[in-house]
Amino acid sequence: MSAMTEQDIANYLRGNPEFFERQADVLADVRLISPHSRRTVSLQERQAELLREKIRMLEGRLIEMIRHGSDNLALSDRMVCWARDLFLTHELAELPEAIASSIQLQFAVPQVAIRVWDVDAEFADEPFAQDVSEDARLLADSLHEPFCGVNSGFEATAWLEHPAQAVSLALLPLRSADAGNAGPAFGMLVLASPDSQRYNSTMGTDFLARIAEVASAALSPLR
Repeated sequence: MSAMTEQDIANYLRGNPEFFERQADVLADVRLISPHSRRTVSLQERQAELLREKIRMLEGRLIEMIRHGSDNLALSDRMVCWARDLFLTHELAELPEAIASSIQLQFAVPQVAIRVWDVDAEFADEPFAQDVSEDARLLADSLHEPFCGVNSGFEATAWLEHPAQAVSLALLPLRSADAGNAGPAFGMLVLASPDSQRYNSTMGTDFLARIAEVASAALSPLR
């Protein structure tokens, strides 16, 4: 007859839960080593420790969910304030600067610049329509989503007030709603920070894409 294994015992106890009702004194005699104090504790104490650990883990998750919820709410509030600023800008020629300055204010971005091309002749001499090379246009066309990463000498940083302080960048191509992500861009937003991790290649770009969509819609009348 083969020796009984630990698995055999475990299977028996799972299949016979009434065993501990018949042998209640066994539970009182079971002693375990606590991983926290390394002392011997009863089964009940060990179960209580496991329960407290599980409660702490759940509390941590709850706190994390509340924090994320608060962060998302704050972000939504800033988005609404930014959109409100755009609605309150009545002069079309002032819209690009309003978009850039409000982003800088509402989202605490150290530097923001914007350029728009292929604009109506009425706006061709405005500052936002100047200093855009063919390379800058091609770069915007090639971006199917916002780019986030270290500044490796992008020409668009020259649009910023302090280009040398642009260590990390977010480049947001601006497109008409019917152009899709692969259509030609008619402008680009540049968000810059001296912090190398503010805009990095691992961060999500969904929120930046929403900003680009709203900005693109607001700027459409300039074309």
